[in-house]
Amino acid sequence: MQTVIMDTSYGPMNGPAGGMTMPEPDLLENGKHEGRRSSQDSFLEYASRHVRPVNGPMPASRRMDRHHSKRMRRRLVYKNGEVNITQTNIRKRRRRYLADIFTTLVDIKWRYNLMLFAMAFILSWLIFALIWWLVCFSHGDLDHVGDTNWKPCVKEIYSFTSALLFSIETQHTIGYGSRHTTEQCPEAIVLMMFQSCFGVICQALMTGIVFAKLSRPKKRAETLMFSKNACLCKQDGELCLIFRVGDMRKSQIVEAHIRSVLIKKKITKEGEVLPLYQFDVNLGFEEGRDRLFLVWPVIIVHKIDETSPFWEMSPDDLHREQFELIVILEGIVESTGMTTQARSSYLPGEILWGHRFERLVTFQKENGQYQIDFSRFHNTIPVDTPQCSAKELAEMTAAGNVPDSTYIDEDENTSIVSKSERYPSPYVVKRHGVAQTDFYDDDGDSSLRSKRSTSTDLGSREESETLL
Repeated sequence: MQTVIMDTSYGPMNGPAGGMTMPEPDLLENGKHEGRRSSQDSFLEYASRHVRPVNGPMPASRRMDRHHSKRMRRRLVYKNGEVNITQTNIRKRRRRYLADIFTTLVDIKWRYNLMLFAMAFILSWLIFALIWWLVCFSHGDLDHVGDTNWKPCVKEIYSFTSALLFSIETQHTIGYGSRHTTEQCPEAIVLMMFQSCFGVICQALMTGIVFAKLSRPKKRAETLMFSKNACLCKQDGELCLIFRVGDMRKSQIVEAHIRSVLIKKKITKEGEVLPLYQFDVNLGFEEGRDRLFLVWPVIIVHKIDETSPFWEMSPDDLHREQFELIVILEGIVESTGMTTQARSSYLPGEILWGHRFERLVTFQKENGQYQIDFSRFHNTIPVDTPQCSAKELAEMTAAGNVPDSTYIDEDENTSIVSKSERYPSPYVVKRHGVAQTDFYDDDGDSSLRSKRSTSTDLGSREESETLL
């Protein structure tokens, strides 16, 4: 494949920063007068002088960016937990939604609920006002307006407007005292009883819908946090996939437990292709590590063994694969007792090989409290990790050929400096960044940044002690 790159060394464009140089205005004007053919010849002549052909494939970074952006658009579960699924061609969909009308009203948006509430009240007022007007008209009350000897069904009703006012007063039990029914019309008494019952039922239904929407545990999931990136590093001699979860509120999630599935294509032995097959990802169910105590942010660990879908994935395979790791956190809201669920997902480009999470829990010696710095929640630190799959690592360990690993001291700041001096890393540690995925050409710049962050944190350790 042959790629054409514009040479930016022939002149400035829009300032001294440099860029592509366009043809002179005189050349463009001459091209217009000479016709379309001469204009094309001029452009080809300009391109032959200022365009450098480059043999070889497109740079890997561009291909990875395009491929990564395409996979980003194909995400099944977004970071906020919403599902990227649209349902179509459902038979009798409206009938089934109306069969479960309460759930439908709870799920729709607030503006539609308010519009339905207003329409229900207004229509009920108008319908019952028309019935009251017909009752008075059939009894002859409208023909004896002002007759003191006439006993109407409802006093003080002279027109449809007065009937509408009486309908509103009856349905909401306002009772101003001027309009009221009499014992002359039994049908008016029955109508008043029916409208009073209808008003109570309508208000109770709308109050329940509003309460259900306000107390939904879906909003509680917005204060549950997932790390933006997952990490893959070595723990206890095994490769592990880790990510971090946390809760911003002081009220705890009771009976919190987490599970994970991997969405990936699978081909059966019969040749059937299952494009969205769910592989179970064990998060320590047998040991009880999937049941959480979310007082502080917790790091979830998935040990990559023979049953793991990551067993044969190397760093190169990880970014070539097309999958989505979905994590689901469930628990009971302590304040309401309702079950809530928070979801997030990780694509292959969001899994950092050879990283671990930065510690964020410190013990404040001056006040004796534990402090959680959520500005470090998404921060990761590069660690020495074998550049092979978990299967190859297990085979080398069984053969006695264990790859060298760097010892991580309890003081992570000292470990960062020594580690950056021992081996070069394309990642730069940012103390308050999101994720350490920025690349630098100069390894000395990376070491300098690490040392600066080390000196700052060592000074703060006199007042606090980093724990987790």
